[in-house]
Amino acid sequence: MPMPRRTALRRLLLPLVPLLLPPAARAQVPFPDRPLRLVIPFPPGGTNDIVGRLVTEGMAQRLGQPFVIENRGGAGGMLGAEVVAKAAPDGHTILLGGSGSLTITSLVHARVPYDVATAFAPIGLMGAGPNVIVVHPSLPVRDLRGLQALARTASPALAYASPGVGSTGHAAGAMILQALGVEMEHIPYRGTGPALNDLVAGRVQVFTNALAPMQPHVQAGTLRAIAVAGRGRSAAMPDLPTTAEQGFPEIEAATWFGLLATGGTPPERVATLHRALNAVLAEPEVRRRLLEGGVEVMPSESPAEFARFFAEDRARWAPVVRRANMRAE
Repeated sequence: MPMPRRTALRRLLLPLVPLLLPPAARAQVPFPDRPLRLVIPFPPGGTNDIVGRLVTEGMAQRLGQPFVIENRGGAGGMLGAEVVAKAAPDGHTILLGGSGSLTITSLVHARVPYDVATAFAPIGLMGAGPNVIVVHPSLPVRDLRGLQALARTASPALAYASPGVGSTGHAAGAMILQALGVEMEHIPYRGTGPALNDLVAGRVQVFTNALAPMQPHVQAGTLRAIAVAGRGRSAAMPDLPTTAEQGFPEIEAATWFGLLATGGTPPERVATLHRALNAVLAEPEVRRRLLEGGVEVMPSESPAEFARFFAEDRARWAPVVRRANMRAE
């Protein structure tokens, strides 16, 4: 039986009603009113994937809507970030962003398909995995001063590994060389795993990365950790001095994780997502599981605070990338 014309017209126009309301009335429209979409700009199984799924599972319970996870890897995180940058600014599409996929990628690529400063609405910081500087145990160094002295006299030059050109590890390595005033050969790999394999085998001597994948090697003695690249010691390795303690406060590198919506998302919706995120991060079990994965919980007090953190992080890395002439094709 054909649907009455008035009923068909009502069904057609109903989804447009919220857009036709004045701002004051629009704010009363329930949010979220359908499943949310989390775009993780890396393949499944990595730290980004684990963190994103753990946190959004708890957020879904508080928001009353499930999260649909979409892993969209490629171009150092740009492909996934572009999906969110160009989505409808209604708060239902969210990006798991980080230091590599947003900060470093936007600095080393000549062509970025969005304006990183305006394309996203920061929701909140989740945490950070402090980067650790490690060396092959055959090197007679146990701290940064020792590495500096050896690098100045080594022949042939020492080699440092990175997970790839334009990665956070590449930028962190460049930062270390600039701070120590030394030269080393950069050997890029296709991921952390291959870089670690060659480091353990002694084919390269220095590596900087998040602690989690390196910790078993440090504990086994096949790698030697010489510094935490940050201002505060790592709860997972409390006896390891920081770069600041060793006289190099300018060396500060951490792999951070945060949530961002599409730029232009209404502030009240961003605030709703921020409250749900921070409530999850306050749970002891969630904090324990994140720490086990090498991520220390660092919730931001407000979306505005996270926005400042994001801007400051990019400003800090920009001169490092420029001086090192880092470019990714």
